Amino acid sequence: MPHVRIEVVRGWAADLKPALIKAVHGALVEALRIPTWDRVVAIVEHAPEDFAIPPRRGPRFTVVSITLFSGRTIDAKRALYRAVVGNLAQFGVPADDVVVVLNEQPRENWGVRGGVPASEIELGFKVDV
Repeated sequence: MPHVRIEVVRGWAADLKPALIKAVHGALVEALRIPTWDRVVAIVEHAPEDFAIPPRRGPRFTVVSITLFSGRTIDAKRALYRAVVGNLAQFGVPADDVVVVLNEQPRENWGVRGGVPASEIELGFKVDV
């Protein structure tokens, strides 16, 4: 049930949004083994003057912020980072221009399925991968 936000500088991704969403979501499915239907992904385009990026980074600098349940192993996280970077490469995003930030939250901090804490429901997938 990760929630994903992809942030880019406006312009280059305009015609690629569905493909970028698919690529990043595919990385989560591959690395974290979430169901393919479990998808909440948003792309946010910033005007260049509204998105200060680090020096020596290119115009396709991309930040992928993922809020997810706590519990993934460091190996799963490494696999996720590699998969996101690898999947974005097909769009001309250099590996050094991708930043992935994980915001892990305990399941009791998520109200789902009508406001029930996620810690009280069967998710249908494992978190401790």
